[in-house]
Amino acid sequence: MNQDLSISRIMQTGMLKCSPQTPLSEAAGRMAERHCSSILVVENDQPVGIWTEHDALAVDFSQAAEVRRPIAERMSHPVATINAHETLGEAALLLKALGYRHLLVVDDDAPVGILSQTDIALNQGLEPYLRLREVHAAMRTAPLILPGETLLAEAADKMHRCGHEAIIVLCGDALGILTERDLVRFIARHPGNTAIAGLASQPLLTIDENAPLLQARDLLLNHRIRHLAVLDAEGHTSGLLGFRDMLVGAEQFYLKDLREALEQRDAALVRSRQHLQLAEKVIDSSLEGIIITDPDIRIEFVNPAFTHLTGYTLEDVAGRNPGVLSSGRQDAAFYQKMWHTLNQTGFWRGEVWNRKKSGELYLELLTITAINDDQGNIQHYAGLFTDITHMRENEQQIRHLAYYDALTRLPNRRLLDDRITLAIRHAHRSKSPLAVIFIDLDHFKQVNDTLGHALGDELLLQVSERMGQKLREDDTLARLGGDEFIALLPDINDFAEATRIAQRLIDTVSAPFCIAQHTFRIGCSLGISLYPDDGTTPEALIQSADAAMYRAKNEGRNTYRLHRSEMDVQARHHLSLETELRDMLERGDGLVMHYQPLFSRDSGQLKSAEALVRWQHPVRGLIPPGEFIPLAERSGLILPLGEQILDRVISDITRWQNEGQAPVPVAINLSAAQFWQAGFADDIADRFSAAGIPPELIIFELTESMLLNKHDQGMAILTALNERGFRIALDDFGTGYSSLNYLQNIPAHSLKIDRSFIVALDNNTRGSRAIIAAIASLARELGLIVVAEGVETQKQWDQLGEYAIDLIQGFYTARPMTADAFTTLLNTQHSAAIPQTDS
Repeated sequence: MNQDLSISRIMQTGMLKCSPQTPLSEAAGRMAERHCSSILVVENDQPVGIWTEHDALAVDFSQAAEVRRPIAERMSHPVATINAHETLGEAALLLKALGYRHLLVVDDDAPVGILSQTDIALNQGLEPYLRLREVHAAMRTAPLILPGETLLAEAADKMHRCGHEAIIVLCGDALGILTERDLVRFIARHPGNTAIAGLASQPLLTIDENAPLLQARDLLLNHRIRHLAVLDAEGHTSGLLGFRDMLVGAEQFYLKDLREALEQRDAALVRSRQHLQLAEKVIDSSLEGIIITDPDIRIEFVNPAFTHLTGYTLEDVAGRNPGVLSSGRQDAAFYQKMWHTLNQTGFWRGEVWNRKKSGELYLELLTITAINDDQGNIQHYAGLFTDITHMRENEQQIRHLAYYDALTRLPNRRLLDDRITLAIRHAHRSKSPLAVIFIDLDHFKQVNDTLGHALGDELLLQVSERMGQKLREDDTLARLGGDEFIALLPDINDFAEATRIAQRLIDTVSAPFCIAQHTFRIGCSLGISLYPDDGTTPEALIQSADAAMYRAKNEGRNTYRLHRSEMDVQARHHLSLETELRDMLERGDGLVMHYQPLFSRDSGQLKSAEALVRWQHPVRGLIPPGEFIPLAERSGLILPLGEQILDRVISDITRWQNEGQAPVPVAINLSAAQFWQAGFADDIADRFSAAGIPPELIIFELTESMLLNKHDQGMAILTALNERGFRIALDDFGTGYSSLNYLQNIPAHSLKIDRSFIVALDNNTRGSRAIIAAIASLARELGLIVVAEGVETQKQWDQLGEYAIDLIQGFYTARPMTADAFTTLLNTQHSAAIPQTDS
């Protein structure tokens, strides 16, 4: 590359000049005669403008008078200039920055020549670039192609508007070309506004788009032309290539040379002072701070980057010792060792804490080099430094993120595995057990979806803080992701200690949370595995704890379970049961509906019934819903299961109507998946209407947690159901998110007190009686019917008489029964309820 070639050696010294009053046609004629691409407009021996081939595009060829206008009306001004002593590479960058094609070369402000892009392209030493690149990499795609019948004025206007220096002309089966230089000739000798087919140069030489650029350059030079048409593999014109396009790639080579010069700056500093002076431009453009001192360590020079990084200018520090930057973080011994190394080897590299002019501390990576003369005497010390404060902070952050959870700052799975591995080694040596507790939050997704992810994140932070406070000092709490955590308990005495800690975790998570004026409760399900009984590797212990956690969820949630070997058998049982459930739903048989009556507490009359599904398995017999409904939810079968339950309830009610019975309202439990289906209210109304079942005979039971999920949308669905005549019952009231604000707005007809409060009546639990009284009183004030579910004893029946309880449901009054048995009961629906025995 000839980037350092002086432009004075390649510029055109025979400049064309004219006065501002020279007609365009005359100026163009002189340019065409001399084959020049520009003419300098001079007045009083001073350049006032320049007119180039590119300016010819602005001429309106439809007006013959245009070519006789004074050149001053069409020239470009002011004229861009460059000193004759500048290099070819600098000229190329200046042309690119200005977007020009010509530069006026001056020496002592006197014009001495003209430099064009073509001059640079022919003298820049492009052979290495041209050999390595192919035509398609440099060509101008989407060339301007015009039919031969296009008039000259229109063609010139399109070239001007589209910024094209040449156009391809379709001349029958051949291709021609019309360039800016051709337009200069037409200005000199105006051919009239004629079709361009007769004006275009023919034939237009072509080249394959995969040919080397060197071949294209040789074609242009050998045929003394400026452009080649580029053809693709099918022979279609895909681009246009000229000297200007080749010049763009050369600039990239120049930038590469500049980068290489910057990379060699350290070596330049180790050499002589003369080389240092030659490298001043590189030093000034460096992003690293550079400081040069004399042999007595007095500052002589700093570069702009030094000022940018420290705030000190050369005037601030000239003649002073670099200790002006000292922060005091390193002691005298540090600097003594640094200078000892520098004096011994002539080189030192390390990290130093320094202080900016503003007083701010920063960490720099500093390299100091002793610069010697030919006799080996130290002439200067050169220091190069980079502010690595943020880099160190980022490295620390990256290391932290590699081992810690970004939200909770708890150890992540990677660090947890390391700690479990170390704990296993210690437990093996000390012959002591350790425990792994897998913690999964209950109903976290409902809170997250209902109240927003920001509140969900805050909940995770508070949960992690609470649980951390309940662990021992040497325990580890880690977050796996989502709402899953792991607690590692090393050095436990026995499994009872692990269960005590597990219960503490459950208790602290179950306590109310108050976040952003929202008060609610969640729970957690825990699984516990023990070393070495349940595994001897981190993976095995975590998997065992995970399996135990799922058993805790399946057995009621908000509790813990220990892992046992029989879990494998239970897992295979669940897999088999899921397959059989899927097959049963596809066949459409096997489901049996039972109905549990609800009686009036005061009159004993039958008031309604709850539809309860059973699975009549051909081998295992009657499977209760508590075993297969959670399985349906996990496996995505809850929607088809819900559809079949609705079908059977509709069938039973229709049969009762056809038999002349007077059906009582039937409560149907809705899953969240059913409730949130698009158009649920309309679909369900159409379904019961088509069956001829009045909506007042249907009660939809929903849990409180479901109502919190997307509150506004949920309220809209409940309102739609209520407006269509369906009734709404709140199930398991008092165990979930008992929000009074929601309760007063929900269009519910009744609420069911959870059975846990009813069971507690047998134990004379004062808290349970107070809760029942409060719920019953609240519901009565809101105009809701109160149902006590799970009533199983005479004592419970008697005590419930003290409260505002409307309906009773439970084994004491009636067990769930088949549709046929319920039909018999309907015949006596006006009789009093008869307490049931366990037989």
